[in-house]
Amino acid sequence: MVASRENGTFVSHSENYTRSIGAALAKVLKNGDVVSLTGPLGAGKTCFITGLADGLGINSDQVSSPSYTIVNEYRGEHELYHFDFYRLENNSELHNIGWDDYLTRDGIIAVEWGEKAGELMPHKHIDVNIEMLYNTTRRITMHFWDF
Repeated sequence: MVASRENGTFVSHSENYTRSIGAALAKVLKNGDVVSLTGPLGAGKTCFITGLADGLGINSDQVSSPSYTIVNEYRGEHELYHFDFYRLENNSELHNIGWDDYLTRDGIIAVEWGEKAGELMPHKHIDVNIEMLYNTTRRITMHFWDF
């Protein structure tokens, strides 16, 4: 499981295990960290973020994909700003929701469909790619950029 801020690949055979990988990553995150999640619809991005919330001491029952609101804020031992860029048409929409302001706040940012941020994604961030292998099996690859 994630024990340090190093690149790694994990294979999950269940939603519970995907959540536990997210919770393990949360233990090595610091305020200001940005986690960008990629993967097809239904891959488990929101499930992974639910695990992040658990690991950050946030009641994960609150966690839901902010597909229509673009961002949900959760408070616990840490703050978690959960974005979903699936419906973004262009990067100018990020300015309208205060993306730059969120990047300066204390807390952790987790972004579903983070690749849509393009050049507005900070260079220092963590990429989490979730691949659907079959049924409930997922390959989860983490890459820590500039850490």
